[in-house]
Amino acid sequence: MLIGILNCGYPPENVKANHGNYDTMFSTFLQGHGFKYKTWNVVDEKFPASPTDAEGWLITGSKHGIYEDLSFIYPLKEFIKAIYKSSRPMVGVCFGHQAIAEALGGRVERFKEGWAIGHQEYFFEKHGKISLNAWHQDQIVELPKNASVIASNSFCKNAALVYGSRAYTIQPHPEMSNSIIADYIVARRENPSYPAYLMDRAHKLNKTHTDDNLIANDIASFFKDGFKPEEAA
Repeated sequence: MLIGILNCGYPPENVKANHGNYDTMFSTFLQGHGFKYKTWNVVDEKFPASPTDAEGWLITGSKHGIYEDLSFIYPLKEFIKAIYKSSRPMVGVCFGHQAIAEALGGRVERFKEGWAIGHQEYFFEKHGKISLNAWHQDQIVELPKNASVIASNSFCKNAALVYGSRAYTIQPHPEMSNSIIADYIVARRENPSYPAYLMDRAHKLNKTHTDDNLIANDIASFFKDGFKPEEAA
């Protein structure tokens, strides 16, 4: 199964050197599930011609906000709408989670309570309490009409959503292992945008177990169960 990755940004140079770009992080995260990948750097305004260019779609994270006036944002939203209409399964992570929500009628804003950085715990309907890494301030504050919440915590009410069989989206970063987060902390430590106490907490908890494999299995199953060639032809 060919997964088209819509790359919405680039990691810091030290993260890239050690772990690759976001598409590499996702191919590592989903290793063993039999997928093939093709990447379009939509952040550079390089878009696929059609939703039929892949059998499933994955939208990555980004340092940008979906509400920003950037040249790639509008065409990204339009392509998300086209994927949704095509019925091909679509997955969004962090910025991708927010982009899908905005494109389909929801609303995202900079969360007044601040940042989630590093280790977090979430309650998933399917799994109960699990641990994942996160790195975000923006959050979905109004849901699209077809979205259902499947995970949350006290800080992030809309931590994971499903849109029937058409989209699965998640606010934290299951593709970011503890080693990736450790390199992010190094890269961002001196940036005043990130409160020092949150960076200290993220560093302290960086060896804590994460349940990335559970979400990898969920995403893989969503792709495989959601793709129906007879509908997408």
